[in-house]
Amino acid sequence: MELTDYFRRQFAYDEWANREVLAAVRAGAEASARPLQLLAHILSAQHLWLERLRQQPQSLPVWPEFNLEQGEAQTAELGRLWRDYLDEMLPAHLSRTTSYKNSKGEAWTSTVEDVLTHVLMHSAYHRGQIASHMRTSGQTPAYTDFIHAVRQGG
Repeated sequence: MELTDYFRRQFAYDEWANREVLAAVRAGAEASARPLQLLAHILSAQHLWLERLRQQPQSLPVWPEFNLEQGEAQTAELGRLWRDYLDEMLPAHLSRTTSYKNSKGEAWTSTVEDVLTHVLMHSAYHRGQIASHMRTSGQTPAYTDFIHAVRQGG
């Protein structure tokens, strides 16, 4: 499997996991708003990194406020945007660098491969926070383990 195919598979999993989290948050909507805030951050950060890769201006704040419907729309849009981006990618593009400024205004340069890896790990990290918060609040979090997604055909 080429590394570009690996990333396509991982981003498909990521989209599936975000949809699973949305469903769990919707089921427990009467509880704290924190899970939705964290999910909005995941989605906004994914937009931000894709915009950085494409050398486009930032379109969303890092910590936006989304309702469930906006979260669902953002998840669907991001799935399409990442698929389009990855479908255009050749294996050699992964070692290219992209320059950007972080939220503190500091200039950095990273490889495309490192950015893609960061996006996936950042999302998984915050989905873990969502699951922990939901469990603490007496709710049932989404089961988003990668192997579960594979078993589900995701």
